[in-house]
Amino acid sequence: MGAEPPVSDPATTPGVSLPPAERPKPLHDPDPYSTPPYGAPGPWAPAPPVQHPGGVPAPRAVSGAPAADPDAHVPLVPDGPPAPAGTPAPAPVPPADASAPDTAVPEDVPAPLTDSAPATPNPDPAPTPTPAPDAHPDLDPAPSATPPLNPWHRYDPWAPKTPFPLQQAGSSRPARPRRRTLLTSALVLALVAGGVGGVVGASIERGGLGGDIVLSQAGEEGGGRAADSVAGIAARALPSVVTLRVTGDDATGTGTGIVLDGRGDILTNNHVVRPGGGGGAISVRFSGGQTVKGEVVGRDVGYDLAVVRVRGVRGLRAMPLGNSDNVRVGDPVVAIGAPFGLDNTVTAGIVSARERPITTGGDGSDGSGVSYVDALQTDASINPGNSGGPLLDARGLLVGVNSAIRSADDLDGDGGGDGDDGGDGAEQSGSIGLGFAIPVNQAKRVAEELINKGKATHPVIGVTLDLDYAGDGARVATPGTGPGAKAGLRAGDVITQVDGEPVHTGDELVVRTRAHRPGDRLRLTLRRGGEELTVSVVLGSATGD
Repeated sequence: MGAEPPVSDPATTPGVSLPPAERPKPLHDPDPYSTPPYGAPGPWAPAPPVQHPGGVPAPRAVSGAPAADPDAHVPLVPDGPPAPAGTPAPAPVPPADASAPDTAVPEDVPAPLTDSAPATPNPDPAPTPTPAPDAHPDLDPAPSATPPLNPWHRYDPWAPKTPFPLQQAGSSRPARPRRRTLLTSALVLALVAGGVGGVVGASIERGGLGGDIVLSQAGEEGGGRAADSVAGIAARALPSVVTLRVTGDDATGTGTGIVLDGRGDILTNNHVVRPGGGGGAISVRFSGGQTVKGEVVGRDVGYDLAVVRVRGVRGLRAMPLGNSDNVRVGDPVVAIGAPFGLDNTVTAGIVSARERPITTGGDGSDGSGVSYVDALQTDASINPGNSGGPLLDARGLLVGVNSAIRSADDLDGDGGGDGDDGGDGAEQSGSIGLGFAIPVNQAKRVAEELINKGKATHPVIGVTLDLDYAGDGARVATPGTGPGAKAGLRAGDVITQVDGEPVHTGDELVVRTRAHRPGDRLRLTLRRGGEELTVSVVLGSATGD
């Protein structure tokens, strides 16, 4: 026979009701207000033991029931109001006997209560939260892999106090450190201070400390400029440029001069010194302000050049000479002079043409008093008063002597001239961008002869031209006995080219010829009786006026 099952005590077995006479009596007097759980006498469910918030172990299944999942979570029993002092702790529910029927009694189902003591439902049926890291190992089950969903399950009354408040369940972001707050505060303070300082600085700059307006201004810079800039060229050239004022018996004039050497020789135009004649006075003023008297040592009408000499001036700086054969159309140039009496005026432009044949001065009827120039053309501003001044290249070297302009009222097409260059009150026209300069190669030869001999020589072909010829080219009137006759030129020959360059008028033939030196050989192309011939001529020499 099998062993008899043990007899359980109905007073302590859950789910078993006893007759009223056998029910246990409370240990205190009935509560006249029937306040739960101290109401009328009746059966009392044993209070669960105090549990850690992390949860309790899963209940053991009764023998014969399916094994409970060890990872299953058992809901916590909510804590009820504390028991009054002196109340004995209720006995724990004994585990079911192995011989009991196959029925598992979950711990979260309370024992049936009487009508006067209603059961308290479980307020938190949510899943079991993960126990806190510092929970008691004797009371907490193994940690669950599922994170808690209810933030209140993270509260642990047994855990040590933390310096930070509770955070929402599942949040892994740490509290912001104090250093970031200090850094942010410092940044805000710096921005505010900078803004206030800017406003105060702007107010002081505009209104000044005493209320006066103070305007902002750039600081002083060094005076140096690039050597090839207009400022750099002008700075080096101005000490070698002078302003000439000439007075005569019936005329006055103003022009510019170029210092050629340390002895005091100054190159200028013949038409600048012409008003002085034989008994006029010439005043020479240097860029530094020093003024001395000058005298003419030589001049040439045909080249429109003259040399004036000053004495007793120390520290003269000669203008460096360039080579006009190296000049090309489009090269930058700088002009310096005294336009309309304004000393040390600097203008800039380019070379707009080369070998431009022009004539200036005289009436042109017999060729006397006329200057023939194979000129450099420039758009640098040249006005009355610039005559005799330098035309400089990008290196500051002298490439031409400014001599003439084409003005708006000069409609005769002869290239014009600037006459006496002002000073007499006559109405004068200004620059329209057509200025002309004597090439330095020609000016150098003439200046050397004027300094050394007082006169300049002119290269000549030795023929007389027909000034009434209106056709294209230069027609020979009489061959004479000069170099032209020796080369075989005859009366009636029409010269059309000089060294391959076209010649359209007699003046152009003179200009092309005077661009050379006496003794140079020229190749002339001419028409004779419907045929084109080429002859070679060695230039002769003639003394200029």
